[in-house]
Amino acid sequence: MKLILIFTAVAALWLGDIESGHYSPLHSAEARAKQSDEQILAEAFKTHRSNFQAQVQAKVIKVLPDDNAGSRHQRFLVALASGLTLLVAHNIDLAEPVAGLKIGDEVELYGEYEWNDKGGVLHWTHRDPSRRHVDGWLKYDGKLYQ
Repeated sequence: MKLILIFTAVAALWLGDIESGHYSPLHSAEARAKQSDEQILAEAFKTHRSNFQAQVQAKVIKVLPDDNAGSRHQRFLVALASGLTLLVAHNIDLAEPVAGLKIGDEVELYGEYEWNDKGGVLHWTHRDPSRRHVDGWLKYDGKLYQ
């Protein structure tokens, strides 16, 4: 009987917290799963978190020269709707370069996020030929680049 009373009291408090707005659903695993990758990236930037896969849609704000030192990378900056900016480093030794990319274009990206003080870097936007890393991709103008 005491157990039922305790359970009832806890349930009433919990339900009261939800109705009053004091309960934070972001503490549940289900709610965290519903967070968008863009929200997760904003939190990762604040907490300096790195090394996780993210999928975002973004607008190109600057096209940079290719990085030809070591593995070659096509580089460009994107802005997310949240205002966070990311450097995209797309490995063009392993994937086709994105042709015709220009400022203002929309791209969809799936790759690994690495924190830096300017917003972060999204890389691994290609297949991993050694099959040790999750495959990434980049979509632009109806075409998939891997």
